[in-house]
Formats: sequence, C-alpha cells, structure tokens
Amino acid sequence: MKFTRIAPLGATLALVLAATPAMAQSDSGGVDWTGPYVGGSFGYTFQKKDNAEHLRFDTNADGNYNDVVRLSGSGADAFSRGTCGGAARGRNPGDGCNGDKDAISWMGHVGYDMQFGSLVAGVVAEGGKAYISDSVTEFSTTPHSYTMTRRIDWNGNLRARVGYTTSGGVMPYITGGLAYAKVKNSFSTTNTAANTGNAFTESNRKEDAWGWTMGGGVEAKVAPNFSIGARYLWTRYKTNDYNVNVSRGTATATNPFIITPSGTTEIGRGDKFDTQSVMATASFRF
Repeated sequence: MKFTRIAPLGATLALVLAATPAMAQSDSGGVDWTGPYVGGSFGYTFQKKDNAEHLRFDTNADGNYNDVVRLSGSGADAFSRGTCGGAARGRNPGDGCNGDKDAISWMGHVGYDMQFGSLVAGVVAEGGKAYISDSVTEFSTTPHSYTMTRRIDWNGNLRARVGYTTSGGVMPYITGGLAYAKVKNSFSTTNTAANTGNAFTESNRKEDAWGWTMGGGVEAKVAPNFSIGARYLWTRYKTNDYNVNVSRGTATATNPFIITPSGTTEIGRGDKFDTQSVMATASFRF
C-alpha cells in the first residue's frame, strides 16, 4: 500500500482535530455528543462502470504487466478483439458480458466523540460485508474469452470525523481514513485443456487490500442516548497480488502464451478497486 496517498487526507484531518477547540462555538443548545457509542449501518454499495480496464500480461517474467501476447508467425496482437467491463457470456464479444454486481451492504461500528461548543470531533471503526463483485474480460483471436473477477469477502475502516451540531441536535460531518478489505479473486476462461487448451495456475486468490476512504454524512439525536443518520463513503483499495500463470497444457507448441521470452505468460489486471456506499446509520450512545 502506498501510504503517500493516504497521508494528505490524514494530515488534513489531524489538523482539523487539533484546531477544533479554538474553532468551536460557545453554545450548542444543550446537546451533548461527548462519549462512546456503538451501532450499525445498512445500505447499498456500488461501483463506477469502467469499460477502460483491460487484462494485462507479463511475457518476460520481469514483474511488469505491460507486454503484448503475439501470434506465432504474423506477430499480431493475440488480444486485438477487445475487452468488456464485466464477465463474458461466451468466447466472442458478440456473446455479450454480464455487468459488475452492486449490492446491499451492512456494517457494525464503535466510536467516540468529543464536543467543543458546537463542533464535534471523533473517531469511528467499522466492519462488515459488501456483497459486490468486479469483473473484466479480454477476448483473444483464437477465439476465447478470459475473465478475472474480484469479490469483497468482508471490509472495514478506521475513520476520523468532524461535524457541526445545531441547537436541535442535527450534526452534518465530514469523514475519512484508512480502509481494508479481504478480497476473493477468481478466473474463468473458455480456453480449457478439454479443448486442447492451456493450463492456468492462480496465485493469491485471497488477498489483503488496503486503501483509503472519505465522505460525509449527517447524524441527528432523536433521544439522549440514541442517534440516527445517513452517510456516503468513496473508497479505493489497492489490489495487486492476484495473478494467473499460463503454461502449455495441451496446447500446440506455437501457442501465443508460450512462445514468449519466459516460456509462459502471467495475467493480471489493474490494481485500483473503487467502491461507493450510501448507508443509513443508528447508534446507541453511552
């Protein structure tokens, strides 16, 4: 994980937290947010449609997935038939693709707030499930399709947040921090040993994906010890551990995957996994 991407956000939040007492207003109408709380959230997690992503190839075993798989003889690009931002329904682009899956999500949380006049600053930790999947497919000239899919097994985050409470106990806030997901990867292809195809070996099917999250929301006290609200988060995970090694299998000696400098080919994909979520929240405050 590149902490340099998270550092500016963390530094900004730390500065806001440090400056909160000086910025605070003198009266919040008697509403008190200070103290620990526990609760949960329920909502929907979705992804931005990305038709620009491609599978990537390493043919010389140098760890850089920027090579071209070429046909024997002509040297033409073996994957010139295009890609789709989803899971292929068949071996040809005309067969179509199933789109990425957006779905419901839920999380439990625990946190602590400190109030300084009308300003409220705190930290919250969350963990739960987001039932989404993200696929990308490449089509070869053979013709065959090759699909990589990643799913979130469970995810969590640790966030700072800063808000402003009205005299009626309504608090809009901004939030951001560190994010984590346990990601399950999978691979499928119409190129199989049963039809004189290659052999495929997957590595790191489960991986730890770290990243950052940021967003905002609003929370309202509906009782001295109970609050409800809504929040939006945009999250980016870095997923770069999973790859698939392609060896000869039952394919011919002139197979594009094996007439390479290394004798095999590694398949990977882009390392950015972006999600967005909109959740309703409820908290019991001690």
